[in-house]
Amino acid sequence: MKKKNIAPMLKAIMAAALFGANAPLSKLLLGEISPTLMASFLYLGSGIGLYLQRYLQRHLRSSERISNDEARLSKNDWPWLMGAVSVGGIAAPIVLMFSLKNTPVATASLLLNFEGVATTVIAVLAFKEAVGKRIWMAVLLITTASILLSWDSSGQWGFSWGAIGVLSACVLWGIDNNFTRNVSAKDPLSIVIIKGLSAGTFSLILSVVLGFPLPSLKLVLLAMVLGYFSYGLSIVLFIRAMRDLGAARTSTLFGTAPFVGVAFSLLLFRESQGMIFLFSLPIMIIGAFFLLKEDHEHLHKHNITEHEHRHNHNDAHHTHHHPDNEIPKNGYHSHVHEHEVIIHPAFRK
Repeated sequence: MKKKNIAPMLKAIMAAALFGANAPLSKLLLGEISPTLMASFLYLGSGIGLYLQRYLQRHLRSSERISNDEARLSKNDWPWLMGAVSVGGIAAPIVLMFSLKNTPVATASLLLNFEGVATTVIAVLAFKEAVGKRIWMAVLLITTASILLSWDSSGQWGFSWGAIGVLSACVLWGIDNNFTRNVSAKDPLSIVIIKGLSAGTFSLILSVVLGFPLPSLKLVLLAMVLGYFSYGLSIVLFIRAMRDLGAARTSTLFGTAPFVGVAFSLLLFRESQGMIFLFSLPIMIIGAFFLLKEDHEHLHKHNITEHEHRHNHNDAHHTHHHPDNEIPKNGYHSHVHEHEVIIHPAFRK
């Protein structure tokens, strides 16, 4: 293993651990905070925390005369971003928080694997993204395990509404992921800050209108700190790892997040797990493995396009020229540029 890969791998693993810990730690606070308020504080913590982080970064850049190399959001990005905020920032966390109150947290953590299935299926059906046989095997396995985990084993015929709620949140986040993909080339810190502040403020107003009682300041701060780490810093670490490792390897490491949640829940709550959980666990693990390790070669075509994003000139896509004194020392910069038509073999991960 190359030493230069250790740091980004650690970032990806830390991102997974932070996100995976969200469900069990949120459930600890849900006894004192209503689900809608909990969703609000998680996202407000993410947005406010990252805003303060950005302020400090800008202060350091200005003192060291370092320019920002990220692309700014344009007016064409806002419909996608607002769609992501509405679906993934407002609806999904509220649905998840309500569902956690009625679902064993280990089961809920395991069910969060369904987000990858939802993201993939929506990408194929709505955005015509090509996938291979392993993806469809993963969809079959994870869906089968999700159905088993959703079954109401209390003696009543039917499905557990709590588990159905967790799966619904996964579908909403799947839509969110596909919307966010359309703006992912722009400044990720801006995207997460806008999403956190917008979704958190909306949920807070909704909670006040519905008359939910405000918890103590201590609980509010705990929820916001959890949101900063699990919804804010986790995403930042994921994006930074992805830039060094690539999307496939980073996603493979981040795919451990639901299993981190399971481990946390078993340690914190010591809930007894039935045979359905124990039977579903290996099915879910195998499905997650197929989903994250899918790999087939295909011809990839880039049409002529003009856009702006963070890039360097160490690949075949960015062949435009600059005067030597216009490129930063690290090679990364952002500006509007044009891509020529390129057709090359690529691996679909």
